[in-house]
Amino acid sequence: MTDFAKTAESIAKQARAASRLMAQCSTAIKSEALNRMAESLADAAESTIQIANSQDVAAAKQAGLSAALIDRLTLTPKRIAEMATGLREVAALPDPAGEIERMWVRPNGMRVGRMRVPLGVIGVIYESRPNVTAEAAALCLKAGNAVILRGGSEAVHSNVAIGRILHDAGQKAGLPEGALTVVDRTERELVAALLKQDRYIDLIIPRGGEGLIRTVMEQSTIPVVKHDKGVCHIYVDQAADQSMAESICLNAKVQRPGTCNAVETLLIHQAVAPTFLPKLIDRLQQAKVEVRGCARTQKLVKGITAATEADWTAEYLDLIVAVKVVDSLDEAVEHIATYGSQHTDAIITRDYQRAMEFLQIVDSSAVMVNASTRLNDGGQFGLGAEIGISTGRLHARGPMGLHDLTTIKHIVLGEGQLRE
Repeated sequence: MTDFAKTAESIAKQARAASRLMAQCSTAIKSEALNRMAESLADAAESTIQIANSQDVAAAKQAGLSAALIDRLTLTPKRIAEMATGLREVAALPDPAGEIERMWVRPNGMRVGRMRVPLGVIGVIYESRPNVTAEAAALCLKAGNAVILRGGSEAVHSNVAIGRILHDAGQKAGLPEGALTVVDRTERELVAALLKQDRYIDLIIPRGGEGLIRTVMEQSTIPVVKHDKGVCHIYVDQAADQSMAESICLNAKVQRPGTCNAVETLLIHQAVAPTFLPKLIDRLQQAKVEVRGCARTQKLVKGITAATEADWTAEYLDLIVAVKVVDSLDEAVEHIATYGSQHTDAIITRDYQRAMEFLQIVDSSAVMVNASTRLNDGGQFGLGAEIGISTGRLHARGPMGLHDLTTIKHIVLGEGQLRE
């Protein structure tokens, strides 16, 4: 057994032992742990976290990472405060573990029910955003799981600093050793070894770019919940409120372009394109967005870069957007079906019938009417912090909150019943 395999097995075994104790932890202990973590994060914002984060940001700039990636990596005082707020919000959420969803009585008098229980041990593999360390820990622990967190090498100092603060606060509140592990080694071989620990780890959740997710899928012997990438669309219908559509398109692209729910392609109905596109593109360009358009877009607005076939499948994660003029709702839906990633897609329209048709036909984890794609988020949906957005069909789909970090077991209450 290699050193990497031994280390991975040791981490996973300790987490498995802790998971059995976590399943017995009361809601009060788990909530107290998260509240203590929030206090500790706030107290250490400047003295520990920002100092560690500045090391990662400096290294990222020296390595030539994109502005979008550096933005995702950077922890401002506001973002640290938001991390602490997120922990408190999750602490206040109802605990799904132990909840009995329903019970029914069989003809022989036996009562059968479905109880929600923790998944067990969850491994989270993620890139760039160190705030994921707090978000993932909060959700996994509140649902009664043990969690192993392995962030990207570009954020190692930030993740380790946050992890130590969370670990120590959790210990003081009574969480078992091994309930929260932040892996402080950056070797890819260790990640590959962790992905083989199916004896001890129940679920892997990757959060990051397409390359990371593909690698995890290829190497893991553990079930994986993931999204491939966020190729999100907004279709501006012929019956759209154009002022609303401008605001939504701008927000979905500019508010935070480095996220998976930022819009990447705008589909504009040909009836409104001549009046709508020049104003929208002007506002996008003022916000420093590079616009790549189809031939019809280029005719309507001079100086636009031609969109290629590759642009329709691109997840830019940057201030770049592709624009296509379409003849109908059907063409827009067909484009989304062909090039989309089943993440988040929206229609802007005042026509109720077309809105309902779009909701029914478009097959994505979130389908929206007259709202920004940036709103596909656990916090915005009222789920508390999210651990990720799943575009798969099994177990969970869309933003994954507390409920999605549990599973069910059947419970039976009898009075001596036998199988005849």
